[in-house]
Amino acid sequence: TQEGLEAVKKLLKQTASKNTAVSCHQLKSRVRTELLWVVGKRERFNSEGVVAVNYTEQDKFIGEIDMSEIYANTKKQPLDQHLFAVGVVAKEIMKTFVTDKQLHKAAFMAGCWHDIGKLEVHFQDWLNKELKNKNLITELPENGVHIESSKGFLNFSWEKYPTHNEVSAFIYELLIKDGDFGEDNKKAIKHAIYWHHAKPIRKDNINSLMQIQDKLKDNDIKNLISQSRLILQKVNQFSSKYFDKEFIKFKQVQGADFDSEIKGKKLATYKTYESSSNLSSYQIQIQDNTRESLIRTAVITSDRLVSSLTSNELQNHIDNKGLENFVKEQLIKERGLNQHIKTCLDGFDEKYPNSERNQQQTEVAEELADEEKEIAVLSGPAGCGKTKIALEWALNVSAKQILWICPRVAICQSLFEDLASGEYLPNATIEIHTGEFKYSNKTTELDAQDYFTGDIVLTTIDQIINGITTHRNISTLTRFMNATVVFDEFHEYAPMAGFNILFAELIKCKQLQQNEDTVPNTLLVSATPNYYFVKEFLGISAEEIEYISSFNDKKYQIEFVDYDETLEDENNPLYRQVGKNSFVISNTATTAQKSFIDNQNQENGLLTHSKFTPKDRADIFSKVIDSFKEKGTHKFDVLRSGPIIQAALNISCENMISEMDIAENILQRIGRLNRFAEFDTATLKIALTKSIETGKQTGKLAKFLARNSQWQSTKVWIEFLQDKLSNNQEVVISDLYKWYQEFYENENCIKMIEQDFINSLKKSIEVIENNIFEPKRIKLSKTSKIKLKKHSLRGNSRFVQMAIYDVKEQKVLDEYLKEPITLGVNEITNYGGDDNPLEFMGKKHHNIKKDDNKKYGVKKTTKFKTKLYLEKSRDPETPIYVGYTPQDLELVNAVEETAIYYLQGVSQAIGVMAFSKLQDDKQ
Repeated sequence: TQEGLEAVKKLLKQTASKNTAVSCHQLKSRVRTELLWVVGKRERFNSEGVVAVNYTEQDKFIGEIDMSEIYANTKKQPLDQHLFAVGVVAKEIMKTFVTDKQLHKAAFMAGCWHDIGKLEVHFQDWLNKELKNKNLITELPENGVHIESSKGFLNFSWEKYPTHNEVSAFIYELLIKDGDFGEDNKKAIKHAIYWHHAKPIRKDNINSLMQIQDKLKDNDIKNLISQSRLILQKVNQFSSKYFDKEFIKFKQVQGADFDSEIKGKKLATYKTYESSSNLSSYQIQIQDNTRESLIRTAVITSDRLVSSLTSNELQNHIDNKGLENFVKEQLIKERGLNQHIKTCLDGFDEKYPNSERNQQQTEVAEELADEEKEIAVLSGPAGCGKTKIALEWALNVSAKQILWICPRVAICQSLFEDLASGEYLPNATIEIHTGEFKYSNKTTELDAQDYFTGDIVLTTIDQIINGITTHRNISTLTRFMNATVVFDEFHEYAPMAGFNILFAELIKCKQLQQNEDTVPNTLLVSATPNYYFVKEFLGISAEEIEYISSFNDKKYQIEFVDYDETLEDENNPLYRQVGKNSFVISNTATTAQKSFIDNQNQENGLLTHSKFTPKDRADIFSKVIDSFKEKGTHKFDVLRSGPIIQAALNISCENMISEMDIAENILQRIGRLNRFAEFDTATLKIALTKSIETGKQTGKLAKFLARNSQWQSTKVWIEFLQDKLSNNQEVVISDLYKWYQEFYENENCIKMIEQDFINSLKKSIEVIENNIFEPKRIKLSKTSKIKLKKHSLRGNSRFVQMAIYDVKEQKVLDEYLKEPITLGVNEITNYGGDDNPLEFMGKKHHNIKKDDNKKYGVKKTTKFKTKLYLEKSRDPETPIYVGYTPQDLELVNAVEETAIYYLQGVSQAIGVMAFSKLQDDKQ
């Protein structure tokens, strides 16, 4: 009765202490209650007076704890709220990623299950002790909250216990009812649940669900199952209230069925690729890995966003159905980029009024923005204005931010010079972000919090691939999916082992983002798109490719020159002295270096390649641009180079000599020949070895091309081009690009191209297997330095130190480089040969540099010094010495015949070279 209720309330008030809190509810129906009053502290309850938000400092068993006292972290976010919110936010993030509703739901499910393993007794016990000790963390670590050594947990070891994400994967397998999920989506959900955190380092890895069960006690498992059902029922209640629908369905699993449910089931592998001779097999694997990468990214990003909230903020977002708006606040916002681009385009129209060139560029940019396209492809010859077209396309698709992704740092630098100039976007923020450079046109150096914040971010493919191959850089993929993307000179990925498959995965991510109502937000740009790569492998139809004709109508004279590659003198066109305004482009840095040395006293030339110190590389790059750009200084007459200058650099010459190569590389090099149409006729000499005539892989160049899966493609291209130029006639650039298209329509040529490409994909699997490993959780101190990765898709590199060799004086100086540089392990070890710089260091260094022994951790009695030196050389403080000074060698009375030196020429640095190759040149 009402009188009885008032009496209870009165008695409670009389006996209540300051900590008493009681709420009274009236049952209005079978499913609805109404709060009547609260005695004591009102803030002990939520807004409905239903859920107590206090916590106990008493030790309790997990089975006895009230659901409201189970937290996800030391910010006291209730676990049920945390799971639900991560699910909702992951779903909203996935909506920005893809249009597939099944993947939206999969992301929601993965989010709702990702931390269910935090119910595990040791995690809750540790968390309650942290709360009891008032160890409240306001900013949670990026790698999440895990049990750490602390008071009461000093003997805790991951050798004995599973992580909460491993337990989450175990519970998911036991409880989830498939419902309308397909196997592919279920597999991707499992992958996200397990891999939303990196692995701890263990002596004995956990690879199966049975191993997780072995580390859990039977009673713990029973409690886990019952508690998981209760928590997930709470998640379902949130879902029902938030969406008017429940999502999670459970299997009815009894304790006796545990073994049968998990028998033989492995934990998800991080990246799964297998070798095949069938192109479609790779495409299926790419699709599966793409799905896993996207769901994992959505869950990790969501987990970090939700964990940034206070417990009150989290509850308010749920109560007010505000999680979707919370996600929108995190997305990229338009900050004026479109206006900057429009100003740039207006400037071109004012400078060149009624220009046919401007008109054609505008028409192509409009076609590229057609909503029928998924991925837009621009195929345009050198000098047609692809950068301007890309900007106009970005304006047409209303880009908020552009990620401009390049295969090499040099291309980023060249684009930075263009885009930051007065002719393009001087008032926009143009950022360059590579492993080596991180700056913008607004500041000389960026702080970490400003990375990837520019209006246009020029970056390398390596930085973006980190988002799908590492755990640490997962936010990069989120940026990639939410930005407008330009892949410049993308053809370079086709023959690059490892990169071709992972690039295809990035393209698949962007293809999933499109439907019939969206405009393409990804543009592939190249003068030589490699049509087999685009159509057959990436699955981009011919209708998505737009062409623009060349505006250069000048004549090109192309000549084939046979030569003996064993000769390194004037009989070799690559070593021969050349006249003014000439480029000599070889396939390797070594050939460029040796030919430069031979001619440095006779030619007013520059040498550029990739094996310089960063300072020398930047200095030489600047001189190359200043001398050979449009209306440049022409301070230098000759440029000798490796392949580094062949794509995207806005430089030009009148005469060119090139080693034979695949179609893409030859045409890209032609793109640096009379680029600005200054000369009536320009000449190209393509140097051919005897291997072309015999068709056999004999000679260094043919073997080099074969190692790079390019020999068959090179051979058929040279034969095709020779046939087209049988009369030795002059051609215009548009003819060459027309022939290039015909080349990819020739069935006999396609067979050879496909053979090379399948070989490249097989090598890609080896590269991925050897260089992409499961993420391990390593706790870095605040003073930890960034070290080189143990493995990289571009090759295994280490920091090295070396003496300087004076080419003019023909002697090694008693001087080392001012700071270490990087060099590939294969070069350091002479490709596994017995005599190499690393072996020499292992025998002599502890006596040459005795003060270094403590730093390297070496004693005279230390065995396997080379292994230790190789490991330590990931740190610039402990490099490998690949070439000692004469003064240091005198200390041990030794001669180093396998040394690698940094060569200094008469007028510029020549860069890194093995002494044996220099001796070959002298002989």
